[in-house]
Amino acid sequence: MTKEKLQIVYEDKYLIVINKKSGILTISNDKVKDATLYRQVSLYVKKQNKNNKIFIVHRLDKDTSGLIIFAKNLEIKKALQDEWANVKREYTAIVQGVVAKEKDTLKNYLKVTKTHYVYIARGKDGVLAITNYEKIKSNKLYSVLKINIETGKRNQIRVQLKGINHPIVGDKIYGEKKNKTVKRLCLHANYLEFKHPITKEIIKLKIEDPRIFKKLIDY
Repeated sequence: MTKEKLQIVYEDKYLIVINKKSGILTISNDKVKDATLYRQVSLYVKKQNKNNKIFIVHRLDKDTSGLIIFAKNLEIKKALQDEWANVKREYTAIVQGVVAKEKDTLKNYLKVTKTHYVYIARGKDGVLAITNYEKIKSNKLYSVLKINIETGKRNQIRVQLKGINHPIVGDKIYGEKKNKTVKRLCLHANYLEFKHPITKEIIKLKIEDPRIFKKLIDY
């Protein structure tokens, strides 16, 4: 497990928000048990009190970086998840090519194979995924998109952008296998807005995009 310091963006006695790095799982799977963000955050809170626990509220893909919330008790987890439809989440994506439309809403039905590969189904066979994007800037090679999602389906942003022939830079699974410019997926969850389940305060958290993004295209 990495020993690098957690990038804590917000913390109180009810919840903690981390800037997750690209390349680390949120929680364990069949192959990886300990090298996870959940494990890192759990160790962090247990240093304060050995009886402390954390609970998963939502997830980010292994290769996606950015803001992710953990609850410090089960009641907070449930309260946040009950209101999840009202949580505002924004991402920055650097994609291949010049995206023609300035903004659009992508609606597709997605299916998952036994090997966990997600693809766009024909007709309405599958689960509905809705992704909104706005183009911020383009150059000859790339476009910068601001993205918000209305649904939280597995890999939906990556799959739907591949579906319009603009795969995310660095995505070796969904369409961009020959890239040597960057060694990570250029998808970053940079904004979260939600109502605090206890104080009822509107929490707005925004973080900078990774430097490598702006090396590809200045925006």
